Amino acid sequence: MVSTDCLGEHEIIRTLRQHLVLMPNLPVPFGDDVSAVSIDNGEMIVLKTDMLVAKTDVPAQMSLCGAARKAIVMNVSDFASKGVQPIAALVALGLPKSLATQTAVAEIADGLNAAAREYGAYIIGGDVGETSDLMISVSLYGKAKQGALMLRNGAKPGDLLVVTGLFGKSAAGLRLLLDKNCVVSSEVRLVLEAAVLNPCARLMEGLALLKSGGVSASMDSSDGLAWSLYELMQMSGVGFTVETLPLAMEVAVFAEQNQLDAEQLVLYGGEEYELVLTVKPENWKTVKAAVEAVGGNLIVIGRATVEKQLTLIINGKNQLIEPRGYEHFKAQV
Repeated sequence: MVSTDCLGEHEIIRTLRQHLVLMPNLPVPFGDDVSAVSIDNGEMIVLKTDMLVAKTDVPAQMSLCGAARKAIVMNVSDFASKGVQPIAALVALGLPKSLATQTAVAEIADGLNAAAREYGAYIIGGDVGETSDLMISVSLYGKAKQGALMLRNGAKPGDLLVVTGLFGKSAAGLRLLLDKNCVVSSEVRLVLEAAVLNPCARLMEGLALLKSGGVSASMDSSDGLAWSLYELMQMSGVGFTVETLPLAMEVAVFAEQNQLDAEQLVLYGGEEYELVLTVKPENWKTVKAAVEAVGGNLIVIGRATVEKQLTLIINGKNQLIEPRGYEHFKAQV
């Protein structure tokens, strides 16, 4: 159990920010999915770093290749939410002595390379050190025109609330991997466990969304749907009503068979790597067509509201959505 006075991940970030001298005229607000620095010719360098640690991010069933791939996907998903093509990545690799072997390092390298190339980027360097647990920290680089990104702060009341896929599969899949007593068919198990062991970033969708010009706000959902909605709400100064729960069929079946709450799995799971965005109603057909043209899908789940609260409407009943999700240092282990 963690100490009750331990700061959570989000409070740690807020505290760090209070002690930093922020660069003036940042083209992307501090706290968005990516960071950026202005350069010449109206362009900016787009940057993202995220860290995978075996203890908290890698289930026992995940291979080293899969862990390395996930470390790339975690970062690419944030680029996807802004509509930025990644170009290159630096990797800081922390290895315990038990993994400092030719076989283990080759497997990690293969995972890093395969994932980077899958999303059009290259690994161009990094660092290696000895650590007590496997750690893979990726720093991603790209370029974009200033003012062109889909930020978190543009949602307006009346905008459609949209997601790029169904939710709950990662939360259900993790339960399956951790609890051998769960009941499920082999077909459903394959889908749910794949969501954990082989996650994918919605980069093609993100690039298409930016090109469509119709998105008012966007972010990655890796901290869970509920928390993502809360972050989008805070940054944009709006509220949201969720009228359609984006529940995956496999999650509904799994929840029913194991006496679990499907709503909880959808709202408060994490590591879905879907995009959560808002679209002005008049732009909906254009945005939807752009994403479908690259093989993606969009689901309208609600609307942005003037009232700054998160509300779920099911069977005509309103209930508040709690602003919570997975948070480092607060999760029970």
